[in-house]
Amino acid sequence: MTENDLRELLDTEAARINSPAFIADDPVQFPRRFSSLQDIEITSLLTSAIAWGNRKMICRDCDRLLTTMDNSPYRFMADGDFEDLPDDANVHRTFFNRDLKHFLRGLRAIYERYGTLADFARYHRIADEEYPAWKLVDEINRQLAAANGGATDSRCLPLNIKNTALKRVNMALRWLVRDDGIVDMGVWRDVLSPSQLYIPLDVHVADTARELGLLTRSTPDRKAVTEITGHLRRFRHDDPVIYDYALFGIGMKL
Repeated sequence: MTENDLRELLDTEAARINSPAFIADDPVQFPRRFSSLQDIEITSLLTSAIAWGNRKMICRDCDRLLTTMDNSPYRFMADGDFEDLPDDANVHRTFFNRDLKHFLRGLRAIYERYGTLADFARYHRIADEEYPAWKLVDEINRQLAAANGGATDSRCLPLNIKNTALKRVNMALRWLVRDDGIVDMGVWRDVLSPSQLYIPLDVHVADTARELGLLTRSTPDRKAVTEITGHLRRFRHDDPVIYDYALFGIGMKL
């Protein structure tokens, strides 16, 4: 396949998948329910954190999580209502209420000091970083640990910042930053530009990227994310992550 053929394939598949019809079966539907920035940010972080496994199960559990939060995630967090949740109740697979409480304690501290996660990101100048998502997670993890007596919890956000692909956070950032008005929400366009995003990489996307010659690395890690995104920037430097939709669509066909 020539480079022109590859770009045509990616553009075609991206346009096919990046449509309003995609929303109903994807976790992006949950932050899209809200209009306030705080609710959108919190829902994006929490639902992306449990977005692994079967998509139908993910959406079921995201919906149940928002119900637990009275469909008012910012108020539920700010009021500290989460402290009354039973630790051992399951949220999604290996993520339990104890993990949710850990996450919300740290987020509560962030929102009390900064007002929004966007302002937290600006304060820590993540836009000045080559790898803004990894910088953001590193700073959030500091807040989570401080709010939990120094304890860490890898079920909330990855702790191995040097190597992790950060698939779920990169997906949340796609939702928050991209602003073509179709699927993604673009409420963080003044925090980061789409050109600074990295591909949300899981095993399936990695397999598809290898089939297309976009990835040579065998491990789906941070270096693999960098390799794939570097190739995609050749085609759309201003918006490489538009091709997340293409890789999803092509992967469904392979």
